[in-house]
Amino acid sequence: MHVPDGFINAPVSAAAGLAAAGAVAVSLRGARKELDDRTAPLAGLVAAFVFAVQMLNFPVAAGTSGHLLGGALAAILVGPYTGVLVIAVVLLMQGILFADGGLTALGVNITVMGAVTVLTAYVLFRGLVRVLPRTRRSVTVASFVAALVSVPAAAAAFTLIYAVGGTTDVPVAKVFAAMVGVHTLIGIGEAAITTATVGAVIAVRPDLVYGARGLSAPLKLRVGGELVDAAPAAVPAAAAPRSTKKVWATGLVTALALAGVVSFYASASPDGLEKVAADQGIDQKVEDHAAKDSPLADYGVSGVTNARLSGGLAGTIGVGATVAVGTGVFWAVRRRRSASEATTAARETV
Repeated sequence: MHVPDGFINAPVSAAAGLAAAGAVAVSLRGARKELDDRTAPLAGLVAAFVFAVQMLNFPVAAGTSGHLLGGALAAILVGPYTGVLVIAVVLLMQGILFADGGLTALGVNITVMGAVTVLTAYVLFRGLVRVLPRTRRSVTVASFVAALVSVPAAAAAFTLIYAVGGTTDVPVAKVFAAMVGVHTLIGIGEAAITTATVGAVIAVRPDLVYGARGLSAPLKLRVGGELVDAAPAAVPAAAAPRSTKKVWATGLVTALALAGVVSFYASASPDGLEKVAADQGIDQKVEDHAAKDSPLADYGVSGVTNARLSGGLAGTIGVGATVAVGTGVFWAVRRRRSASEATTAARETV
């Protein structure tokens, strides 16, 4: 669903850019409460993982493919504010390095693929975990539903933006039906990937899943024929937090393998937006990408003639660049939190 330049006119693109900037600004403040010394590097890893999995287009219908959007996954793993920043980092890297998603349409993409998916998914996810039994299984079930709904919600949001600022004269009803229809199918794939990933992490390190915090049901004891809450087990004061190095290394290797090797076998069919655009004619005024001459444009390395090697190198470079930039951004946000806490403590002392 990477919107290219030329689909949306300049005034609406600018308005979407302002909306995206506002969402990022709010998320920068909110992420300070979500990130700590353990989760800041993990948020960078989530960005790299989303980048890698977005290279894996999967078939959803005849001549159409889909790929992960990642908003639901990011929000559940690292929190909704951080999730918006994760998708913004991924889209920025894709637009600048790989000419994927228009630069003038960056605001549209962050709004649709970032803010809308994260907000939709996380609100639905939190609502479900509140009414479902407080178990890990409930987290994965809620993840599936939230991810599934987030994709057609993003398609509907794009249609709304197109209705206001589309550069072609195509009936909005036709665009809406086509976009929501195909992206509902893509949402099934999104839900499967999100559920599998959240389930894998929660199975080994539930403490690292933001959406699973505080969901453990209290232990019950039967006393006098009635169930009562057991006293919580004492936690040693000197217990050090578990290291995240193993999880981080495993995640990075997985992302590199997906982008560097598995991506070669991804579907070559156009994705949902590309297919709808071609079928409905909303791509008539599409513009060349400003970074079309980038040495990594179209996820290949310029000058490398072997397609498998070229794509693998591009994917590996993309994962490395994304994890580096993402980790830097999230560490900076974390340091701002630390500085703010230190200032507050100093004021209270005075």
